[in-house]
Parts: sequence; structure tokens; C-alpha cells
Amino acid sequence: MELKTHDFYYDLPEELIAQTPASPRDSARMLVYHKDTDKIEHKIFRDIIDYLSPNDVLVINNTRVIPARLFANKVTGARIEVFLLKRLNLTDYEVLMRPAKKAPVGTRLIFSDNLTCEVIANQEEIGGRIISFNVKNGTLEEEFDKIGKIPLPPYIHKNLEDDEEYQTVYSKIKGSSAAPTAGLHFTPELLDKIREKGVQIEEVTLQVGLGTFRPVSEENALNHKMHSEEIVVTEEVAKRLNMAKSLGKRIIAVGTTTVRTLEAASDKKGHINPVKKETDIFIYPGVEIKFVDALITNFHLPESTLIMLVSAFIGKDKTLEIYKEAVEKKYRFFSFGDCCFFC
Repeated sequence: MELKTHDFYYDLPEELIAQTPASPRDSARMLVYHKDTDKIEHKIFRDIIDYLSPNDVLVINNTRVIPARLFANKVTGARIEVFLLKRLNLTDYEVLMRPAKKAPVGTRLIFSDNLTCEVIANQEEIGGRIISFNVKNGTLEEEFDKIGKIPLPPYIHKNLEDDEEYQTVYSKIKGSSAAPTAGLHFTPELLDKIREKGVQIEEVTLQVGLGTFRPVSEENALNHKMHSEEIVVTEEVAKRLNMAKSLGKRIIAVGTTTVRTLEAASDKKGHINPVKKETDIFIYPGVEIKFVDALITNFHLPESTLIMLVSAFIGKDKTLEIYKEAVEKKYRFFSFGDCCFFC
């Protein structure tokens, strides 16, 4: 089977790539696509309340972005940029380095008077390394909070005024290198209104890796190797989700990370199992989406695994048609951009 990567390309003017988040958060625009009637509407995100009912379950990813962008010096003084990808144990991390050629295995890096590391292995990923940290006092997390920076996607060129702008208001479980950006549109007040309307809200966790921004370089997308990411669905949440599904409630995933979590946790019959595991699930046209009924998501990069996931949900041709209309109507794209509600 072949899935041509270029079939998921679309033209996007650079000026439509959002550089700053909407303020207030729920003032972003929202394109609503009704799958059953093939109807498109153009709304503001706070209007989502009008599309929800007590028969809905909103599932959110409660991960929190860590200050995963660090800067170190070699003993020679050379400057190295380090992106934390995944914690392997108490001291070791998978990372990306720039420039990686200046940090072969055995290199010692100095982050601060309190934190150093040694490069202990190479990774297949370009610039990939495994490093072992040594912290003199306190914990690694405390040191990262002191010296690290929130890693913004490469297409965002402006600095944040406040790091919380790149966190969802419900973020709590530290571990992501990137935000689950569909959730950035919610405010505490909007969530309160949603609860008051009787909508059930459930939390799962997927620790988002920087691989989410990695383009698909294979001509046949099926040869693309997905990064693995940790997902968690607790026993209590799995039980409530399965009960809701059995009652015919509509399961609405907030973001592609939530879709990937739920689908990776579901069995062939669409039953959610409690999990804490790594997943490299790749959802593309032809892959059955068993548990999720509706999706809130931002506009994604051309030729990315994320636009392929959306295409699995509503079809490739419809996805590209919607994206073309969004470009014509000058929606804002990517992490800080506007969103879609596919319902």
C-alpha cells in the first residue's frame, strides 16, 4: 500500500502562520464542519458552547510543557543547544542537539555551576543523542525550571511575553516538549460554562514530543517512522469513558494528541483500556477511528502526520477543501492559530 506524502500538500501564505496567541484565548476563529450535512460554518471559538449538549463528553490532554530548551557550553567554550525529548531514567534523556556534530559521544557539557552532562550515545534521528545528567544539588526538574526555556515550534519567530501562553489552562502533568495546541483556546470561564451545560469532561495524558513538528520526508508516508510518546489513561477515566460510549454519548477529542491517546488505548471493539505505555500510533486515511466521534483541532502543516490524521477523520479531499477555504478566508494557522470543529 502507498500513501503519497505530496497528496497532503497545500499552499499556505507565510503571513497566515500565527506568531502570537489569540487574546483572549477563546476569541480565536473556529471553522465548524458538520460531517452529516457536509455544511461549513465560520464562528468564534467561544461559540463552541452552542454545539455542545449533556450528551457530549469532552476529552482533554492534561499534559504540561516543560522548559525543554537548554543551552550548554563545552569545556572549550563552544555553545550547544539541547532539546529534551524523553526521560529514560533518573539521569538519562533522549535529546536533540544543535550543532550535534560538535557533541560526539563522550562530550561533557556544562549547563550551570550545578548541572553538567555527558553524551553517552548517538540516536538514529539527525542530531539525536542520549545524555546523562549530573546535578550537584536539588533535582533535575528544579534545575530545568531555573535554566530552561519553553521550546516554541520552529515556525514561531516571536518570543512569548509569558510562558503560560503556551500552556493550556488545565495543564498539570509535566513532561511535554510541545503543547497540545487545540486546548489553548479554552479559558477557565468557558470550561465552567461547558460543565454547567452538563457536558462531561475527562482527562487523559499524552506527553507531546518534538517529533510532532517533524515533516514527513518519505515519498510514501507509510515508511515514516513516528516518534513514540507516553500515554496515560487511568482506570477510573477508562471506566467512565466506556460507560459514556455505551450510553451513546458523543466523544469529542480536544486535539490530535487526544485522538491518538484514545485510539491507542482502545481495543478492536472500541473499548478503552487503562494504559500507561509508549505509543507510536500513526493514524492516516484507511485507519479506522474506533472511539472518537468529533474533533477540535488547529490547522496543521502541509504533508504532516497531523493533517493525515484529520484526513482519516473526514477524508483527504474534504480536508484539503476545508484548508483551501480557510486560506481564502485568512484563518490563522498552526500552534497559535485558529481551529476547526469537525462534528
